[in-house]
Amino acid sequence: MEDKIMLLCDIGNTSVHFFDGSRDYKESVTSFGPSVITEKIYYICVNSNLKSRVKFLENWIDLSLYIDTLKYYKGMGIDRVAACEAIQNGIVVDAGSAITVDLVKDGIFQGGFIYPGVKAMGEAYKNISSALECSFNFELDLDKMPKNSQDAISYGFIKTLFVEVMSHNMEIYLTGGYAKEFSKIFKSASVDELLIFKGMKNIMKKANLC
Repeated sequence: MEDKIMLLCDIGNTSVHFFDGSRDYKESVTSFGPSVITEKIYYICVNSNLKSRVKFLENWIDLSLYIDTLKYYKGMGIDRVAACEAIQNGIVVDAGSAITVDLVKDGIFQGGFIYPGVKAMGEAYKNISSALECSFNFELDLDKMPKNSQDAISYGFIKTLFVEVMSHNMEIYLTGGYAKEFSKIFKSASVDELLIFKGMKNIMKKANLC
């Protein structure tokens, strides 16, 4: 399979992420034109507006139709499913518009949860008070109680997530737009920006699509 040129696409809420087997690139959802792509393309999509545009294009193959739905719960995002399909054991932390955390053991999804993303949490603090508007410090020491506002806000956001993820004592896989920032906190984690595409490939293998 690795020798074949194959166009994969992960359609999110803010960007459209492509992978052609050798490189990945993104487009904004606002400028995305699916009809200009004439080659066969395998995709997943969490954006309902864009899905309504691509589902009638014959060269766009929806991989959500090839998922073993019994392994996952109804309504679970296809991006989370694809990330889980990429690993056999571990915890996937997908740090995008929202932060999703999913646990996989022996290739079986065990459950997970959804946490506000960096931008959303920043807006939440700002809406409480303009005095709480600041960037998060991903290099703070989580073993010490903060003594300044930025670290206090960062600690409140990060520590709960950190403790829950670490409590499972499993390998951690970071992906998504903020993965590199979170790698400063989860120092032993593996950062893999192509994790969802690896999961998409595994879905295709199981469905004999490649």
